[in-house]
Amino acid sequence: QVQVVESGGGLVQPGGSLKLSCVASGFTRDYHAISWFRQAPGKAREGVSCIGTSDGRIYYADSVKGRFTISKDSAKKSVTVYLQMNNLKPEDTAVYYCATDSSPYWFEGCQIGNPGFGTWGQGTQVTVSS
Repeated sequence: QVQVVESGGGLVQPGGSLKLSCVASGFTRDYHAISWFRQAPGKAREGVSCIGTSDGRIYYADSVKGRFTISKDSAKKSVTVYLQMNNLKPEDTAVYYCATDSSPYWFEGCQIGNPGFGTWGQGTQVTVSS
């Protein structure tokens, strides 16, 4: 059984940085990608950045390109995915969720904010405010 745990959220001023971490443990061969989504109050869920666990393909939403960087470290029974967020803006304020994605079409799922079947973390709040 896969488990997903996020950490690293918090309050930061505009222009600041945060680094989110996501540890996915369990049957790592059961999913094709690990993805970061976010949802702000009253807004639709958005795919922020996703990374393929075997092919290493990466997706970034246009709104975060050039500011966010996703990376991963793979171990025998777990995968850790990091989301380095720089030059944060108030519009980046949201709950950030990490999720595994077992669909081979994970890239398209990330683009539309609708991942395939997988395991979700509990979410971590990111607030960008002065």
